[in-house]
Amino acid sequence: MNTSINPSINHSSQIVTLTLNPAIDQSLMVPGFRVGEVNRVAREQSDPGGKGVNVSCFLADLGYTSAASGFIGIDNSQIFEQLFAEKAIADDFVRLPGKTRVNIKIIDAERHRITDVNFPGPIATSRDLQLLNHKLKSLLFDHDWFVLSGSLPEGVPGDYYADLIQCLKQAGKKVMLDTSGTALREGLAAKPDVIKPNINELEQLLGTTLQTPEMVLAAAHALIQDGIEEVVVSMGKQGAIFANRDGHVWAVPPAVAVKSTVGAGDAMVAGYIAARIQQLDLEQRARLATATAMGALTALGPRLPAADVIQTYTQQVSIKTVD
Repeated sequence: MNTSINPSINHSSQIVTLTLNPAIDQSLMVPGFRVGEVNRVAREQSDPGGKGVNVSCFLADLGYTSAASGFIGIDNSQIFEQLFAEKAIADDFVRLPGKTRVNIKIIDAERHRITDVNFPGPIATSRDLQLLNHKLKSLLFDHDWFVLSGSLPEGVPGDYYADLIQCLKQAGKKVMLDTSGTALREGLAAKPDVIKPNINELEQLLGTTLQTPEMVLAAAHALIQDGIEEVVVSMGKQGAIFANRDGHVWAVPPAVAVKSTVGAGDAMVAGYIAARIQQLDLEQRARLATATAMGALTALGPRLPAADVIQTYTQQVSIKTVD
């Protein structure tokens, strides 16, 4: 399989990631964590994150440069700026007064559980949105893919993604949307090219339980009939379904030693975008996207193992069909 996953390759920047509600992910390793008792932290790690930021980081590890945009708080922007410099990610963020929010992940390896404690972030004003829109307009000239990821912070209207998708589509750009709730429901009306909900987000969107891969595929086909080019639904250990008008693939990863599930969906998005830029077929897209997600599961923070490991993972992914 011809997949360019060597981090030494410096592909021209074709990708913009948008993160309106980023976070600093503080991972606390607490073996045997107990609620209501004194717990001791065995190890701590802080990583600048947020869904689009993660996508840009994973793309960098795959050898693709990108421009990252959105909102970050000026009071703790240095951790993001250092990351962007290390990963050669173009920094097109708008700075807001205050701090970027912190998401605390309490990781209990003994019980294989992760507890999340998420802080609120700064509030975006209409002036902030104007500055962001100006930045995004300037990025239209030399970028082909726009990845819109994550939740909307306070101050951003629920139809923001929908309006942005319309503008990007009118400019001839490809758009991938990875969000949930109202932002996903409103965004779908603007017909992004690709969406990547996880199964819980898709169930919330449809207001029903999807108990089998067959039900997931049927839901994906309904979205395709409604004008979405391609639908990727991640289903945790069951893998992911990739579907378009020409067919579908059910990609199932082998078991790996999971260090953290944080960012695995974002890694899948990065692998998918890399595969699309390489013009790989649907099965190859599914393999690379799933392998990249597997790589994220084996590390803490937005980073991937070496390219040869990802290459090996692509061969270990099982490809199934849904009856």
